[in-house]
Amino acid sequence: MISATKNSSKFLTEDFLLKNDFAKILYHDYASKLPIIDYHCHLSPHDIATNRKFNNTSEVWLAGDHYKWRAMRTLGIDEKFITGAATDEEKFTKWAEAVPYTLRNPLYHWTHLELQRYFDITDLLGPDNAKRIYDETTAKLQTTAYHTQGLLKKMNVEIVCSTDDPIDSLEYHKIAESSSPDTKLFPAFRPDKVYAVENPAAFKAYISQLSEVSSIEVKNYNDLLAALQNRIDHFHSHGGTLSDHGLEQLYYFELGSYDISTLFTNVLSGKILSVEETQYFKFYTLYELCKMYHTKGWTQQFHLGALRNTNERMLSKLGPDTGFDSIGDFSQARALASFLNLLDGTDQLAKTILYNLNPTANEVMATMIGNFNDGSIRGKIQFGSAWWFLDQKDGMEKQINALSNMGLLSCFIGMLTDSRSFLSFPRHEYFRRILCNLIGQDVANGELPADEAWLGKIVSDISYYNAKNYFNF
Repeated sequence: MISATKNSSKFLTEDFLLKNDFAKILYHDYASKLPIIDYHCHLSPHDIATNRKFNNTSEVWLAGDHYKWRAMRTLGIDEKFITGAATDEEKFTKWAEAVPYTLRNPLYHWTHLELQRYFDITDLLGPDNAKRIYDETTAKLQTTAYHTQGLLKKMNVEIVCSTDDPIDSLEYHKIAESSSPDTKLFPAFRPDKVYAVENPAAFKAYISQLSEVSSIEVKNYNDLLAALQNRIDHFHSHGGTLSDHGLEQLYYFELGSYDISTLFTNVLSGKILSVEETQYFKFYTLYELCKMYHTKGWTQQFHLGALRNTNERMLSKLGPDTGFDSIGDFSQARALASFLNLLDGTDQLAKTILYNLNPTANEVMATMIGNFNDGSIRGKIQFGSAWWFLDQKDGMEKQINALSNMGLLSCFIGMLTDSRSFLSFPRHEYFRRILCNLIGQDVANGELPADEAWLGKIVSDISYYNAKNYFNF
């Protein structure tokens, strides 16, 4: 058992992950102090707007974090101490017992980065110091500097984009305009339930909610499109400029392959659609949405390739987003190309970010973006940052290398957290260090010139300025 002792003099130093002098210059002089634009996350707008105070460390650090939950289950820790009835301190203690066994998993780095950056704790977390660290961090969380807005300010977070359902009122985004002076909060439109027709009863209930918030009685498919346009207008009025979609894969059909109005009527009447009918409904509805996004000048994001809710027993017990998803092996290239081409053919393809969960498709995505970059906007189509299971050192390096080889790394809009935790922002630091090290290694190898000013600009752009210019918040 690894004991929790004082940090090794070589672990998580100021030059962590930086393997040569040029990498250190790039990070410390050009990347480290730049603000953070977190253009995709799952933070609670309510918690930001109300400047939530967390009662203890488990509330802010363990609740909702399925990365940690998966690791704890792997170690044989009972669910009672993960999502169950154990006290928050007991849950923290069990996590502290798990941490030494997470070495070589990104959780080991993230855990200690977060303890250092937020709480100035350099000790390695383990069972022997769990209570002291729990008490020390919990005490700090009671102070104003450690409420949600203070945590964002501490990490120099300039902009946060939450992930919001079309039926969301966005009331807390409005409150945050005045209550959160240091960090701007914008909504992102996530309409996955709009085309989730696999369960007709749930779909019908959702359509009823959509009718209510849009003040448009949705009785047919044209009503649905009108209600969606209403909600897009509502998001836009609250500063929304992004949409986001979580899909196994994008589908493509010839227009008119099915009668969309009939499909909609059938679902509302309780009929279960065939697999192809379901796919067509998703395809066509997304096609109509994407045209609306283009009209507004929005950016559309597609998160592709997750195999979700694989464990039905645990899904029924704990619900979705509890740590039972994995990388999927869905075919992506042909339908994705055809879908984007359909929109591009009428010049209605909005700025687009493609996120890939299966690393075997990195080169597919890196070459796909080049098919639809048309010179109208710098980096119009983006291969998004390494996502979910891939947002670790190896995954980030592979994504960066694929983008460098097949596209232009200099146009990349960089990192995001995709997190529900207010303690996740050191992931931006992690990414910036990895980026600087890769470029620094190229300089050391004689593969890039030692042009500090130019390479410093490229690093600064990827870390901050490209995103700032791309989204026009």
